[in-house]
Amino acid sequence: MNASSSSLPVLVAGGGIGGIAAALALVRRGFPVKVLEQASQLGEIGAGLQCGPNGFAAFDALGIGEFARARAVYTDDMVMHDALDESLVGRIPTGKAFIERFGNPYAVIHRADVHTSLLEGAKAAGNIEIATSVQVQRIEQDEQSVTVFDAKGGQHRGIALIGADGVKSAVRRQYVADEARVSGHVVYRAVIDKKDFPANLQWNAASIWVGPHCHLVHYPLRGGEQYNVVVTFHSRDQEEWSVRKGSREEVQGYFEGICAKARQLIDLPKDWTRWATADREPIGQWNFGRVTLLGDAAHPTLQYLAQGACMAMEDAVTLGEALRVKDNDLGRAFELYQRSRVARTARIVLSAREMGRIFHAKGVERLIRNELWKDRSPERYFDAMEWLYSWKADNCLAA
Repeated sequence: MNASSSSLPVLVAGGGIGGIAAALALVRRGFPVKVLEQASQLGEIGAGLQCGPNGFAAFDALGIGEFARARAVYTDDMVMHDALDESLVGRIPTGKAFIERFGNPYAVIHRADVHTSLLEGAKAAGNIEIATSVQVQRIEQDEQSVTVFDAKGGQHRGIALIGADGVKSAVRRQYVADEARVSGHVVYRAVIDKKDFPANLQWNAASIWVGPHCHLVHYPLRGGEQYNVVVTFHSRDQEEWSVRKGSREEVQGYFEGICAKARQLIDLPKDWTRWATADREPIGQWNFGRVTLLGDAAHPTLQYLAQGACMAMEDAVTLGEALRVKDNDLGRAFELYQRSRVARTARIVLSAREMGRIFHAKGVERLIRNELWKDRSPERYFDAMEWLYSWKADNCLAA
């Protein structure tokens, strides 16, 4: 499946973070790319995201490190407090020692700023066509090509297809057809201007308040002029995987017993966006002939490790490296890409589930959690994070 002489592009389903990152990785290997995005215009929903050293390594490998670094807010710490009694559970400094250990910083950044940085990279790279209002319906492939049929009757032919079309991937639906695992955890997100954010919470830190069946997160964005607020709770209702406008009344009905300092967070936003979250069981096969999966289409995960965007960018970089090693032979590169990514991303999915349980511990489990992390040294935290944050382009094929 060598495409060096083909005039057909590689098709990428999805124009989000994973899709544009994949397009960048492909065009850097000399492939023309056509991105198929179902929305009428490109953009990212959501608010802030946390970016570990592995995310910055991916930015650099994709050639957009300068763009993304200029838009990030570099934190001094990651901090966890108990939301019931306000006690400090753990603090991880993310300054000089952290950077020396992992080679890159920890930061927070708006999702839209990550997406913008990727689009700037794509524009500079050239040879990337983006088609909007294209909803993938069906895929066919033969010995030479793959064809995507869209909802309006259009056809898009390419040498291969990267399914980067998100958590409800149409590409995954055709080839895997597995059911989502709805968590019952509901996430409310909002962005608050600094002038409206409590002065006693204006910390330069990625901060989390953990409580029984809930947690609350806040951190600065855009030079500290805004703050990201995220609150999560276990819904009392039967949930379906969805995103919609939130209800101030609903979010106010949870978080009983939370300390006053943390409770300020749920009183702030006038407008919330509501995510009913889900993931899928990890799968060992992402490749289907001339089609492979990437990002949330391959490994949708819960938010508890703050790694969704980073994993999608890691996927894109690894795909590019696999193409380099395999001399742009798509078939052999897809095999190496899958082999290099399946176990790592499955560990993320399963670890995120477990981290959610730890965050939301109650009763004796809460006491155990707090004791386990109490007075832990930065080096012990760094050791625990080694597997996650030491990823780089030059070791991405080690698996």
